[in-house]
Amino acid sequence: MKPIDPRLLHHARATRLFLAAVVTLGLVGALLVIAQAMLIAELVVGGFEDGLTVTELRTPLLLLAAVALGRALVAWLTELAAHRASAAVKSELRGRLLERATRLGPDWLSGQRTGSLVALATRGIDALDDYFARYLPQLGLAVVVPVAVLARIVTEDWVSAAIIVVTLPLIPLFMILIGWATQSRMDRQWQLLSRLSGHFLDVVAGLPTLKVFGRAKAQAESIRTITSDYRRATLRTLRIAFLSSFALELLATLSVALVAVTIGMRLVHGELDLYTGLVVLILAPEAYLPIRQVGAQYHAAAEGLSAAEEIFAVLETEPRTSGTEDVPDTLRLELADVTVRHEGRAEPSLDAASLTVEPGETVALVGPSGVGKSTLLNVILGFARPDEGQVRVGGRDLAELDPERWRSRIAWVPQRPHLFAGTIAENVRLARPDAGDEAVVAALRDAGAYDFVAALPDGMLTALGEDG
Repeated sequence: MKPIDPRLLHHARATRLFLAAVVTLGLVGALLVIAQAMLIAELVVGGFEDGLTVTELRTPLLLLAAVALGRALVAWLTELAAHRASAAVKSELRGRLLERATRLGPDWLSGQRTGSLVALATRGIDALDDYFARYLPQLGLAVVVPVAVLARIVTEDWVSAAIIVVTLPLIPLFMILIGWATQSRMDRQWQLLSRLSGHFLDVVAGLPTLKVFGRAKAQAESIRTITSDYRRATLRTLRIAFLSSFALELLATLSVALVAVTIGMRLVHGELDLYTGLVVLILAPEAYLPIRQVGAQYHAAAEGLSAAEEIFAVLETEPRTSGTEDVPDTLRLELADVTVRHEGRAEPSLDAASLTVEPGETVALVGPSGVGKSTLLNVILGFARPDEGQVRVGGRDLAELDPERWRSRIAWVPQRPHLFAGTIAENVRLARPDAGDEAVVAALRDAGAYDFVAALPDGMLTALGEDG
């Protein structure tokens, strides 16, 4: 993934404002760094070389205190902007992810692992915190501060500026090489976490069945193996992070030492004045620090970058194009030689099915498991598109109709109804959140559940746990 992925700018608009704020605050911070170096040099030269008293140095002392407060304020504003942008981006990405998964429909969802998607929508998106709170602000400083500092140094001492120009690019070069290794490790770590989440959720969901067949302990061993793999992958990633941080610190330290040695030699031989030497010595580490910190913060953000790749893979999966026409008044349903094939299966899930259902007619679909009953219903609901044949409603091709309007005319009771955590009324209102209490009561009566619900102490306001 690139330092700033263009897809992040496209899918999360809050990123753009945040980057503008980071660059602006970074520029202000760079100017304050330069001002601080000049004031410290002026105080040292004035106090030790010129013999000025504290009273005579009062103005630069007050200015130095103001600059220190200014740097603290810039750091606070940067952190505040980072956390607000992170919250906005996470909310926007999570909403887009759920919306796209919903639009892709059950046919796509059936090919995904529920636990992996849950981990992606929760832990995966939350992992972007470090990317916004640490990595991007530091990246903004790494772009602005070295350029501003180098521009100031070159006006004072071109020799030191030349040394910095030669050694500074070595840090990004090492960062790129280390980043390649780190990203592959983090991708592996995220895949293991996703696998662990999916497997654990599947085991919990199927625990009663596993217990009946005496396979619960075997699954516990499987989870222990995956957890151990994840632990080892995490430790390998941390090992690279620590070693790379050491390498970057060593390179930056040697570069600053090289600048310091040349300044010291020229000060001894009288080729450089004390004020210039101090300004360059104070500014030299500031030129390397932001770039060095980018390398350190990259490791903190790497998990979020790995998760972002999977998030974008979902967001960039295009749903099937759907029609926009109104549903006809006559709901005569016709299926003509409908065939559906699923990827990875040699035989069609539904083979040349033909069916006609007249308005008001009751039809029962019967047959052994796997014959295609659920697939046929998914085709009628518009969740699966036939590879061959045609579905017509009132003489119109189903593919031409607006799917939301078509589904609003259908009542659907799945094989395994799912009740969400919330009140009974909230579960009844899922399809129509704006439905009034009278509509909820009418729906409960139609479902034959009103007497049972009314007998509960809180009636339809009774709180339910997950899955009822």
